Amino acid sequence: MVFRRRDRRPIWRVALEFLWPRGGWARAAQYVKHRVRRLPDTPEKISRGIWAGVFTSFTPFYSLHFFIAMGLAALMRGNILASLMGTFFGNPLTYLPIAWSALTTGHWLLGTRMDRNLLDAPAGKDFCGIGCQFGNAFRDLGRNFKAIFTDETMDWRGLHMFYDELFYPYMIGGILPGVIAATVCYYLSVPVIKVYQNSRRKRLREKLAQLKNPADGG
Repeated sequence: MVFRRRDRRPIWRVALEFLWPRGGWARAAQYVKHRVRRLPDTPEKISRGIWAGVFTSFTPFYSLHFFIAMGLAALMRGNILASLMGTFFGNPLTYLPIAWSALTTGHWLLGTRMDRNLLDAPAGKDFCGIGCQFGNAFRDLGRNFKAIFTDETMDWRGLHMFYDELFYPYMIGGILPGVIAATVCYYLSVPVIKVYQNSRRKRLREKLAQLKNPADGG
């Protein structure tokens, strides 16, 4: 009761702040960067965690990103908290280019053609874009679940289309751009974290020296 928010936010505001946090995504990115640099671990281990989080952002398992990143970080002996923060590489500003790169690469690797532009539905045509694909898949799941207890006939066409045209190409295609993006972030973050940690240690030593010799500071 003591820690409950006094100003209860309406649902629309919660959704809006998820898409655009207070202060904007630039401020959110600065906060994540600041928290990552202050993690009490080696730069290599923190960067391996970042690698796991960034790579996970290129997978289609959106509701499981935290758990996948934690598992990858554990296997790589990376920092678990850094992996969770690394998943913020995938956000409403980057989901579109991530999805485009994964789907394009996936269809190319599978030797299939993405005849339908899943990310931008052409007007005036019989088309099922990415939102439509998700809607059909969830409708199939709900309808077929009810069919277990009723006389309705099961129909998996929507889910089958979703898997063939969206999920499977996304899953396969996200591996290559995910590895590239995660590796770039790894090699960028190691020297940055090293410089920050060395600078922080130097400041701490100077403060300790001033505490031991207060007369020198005055």
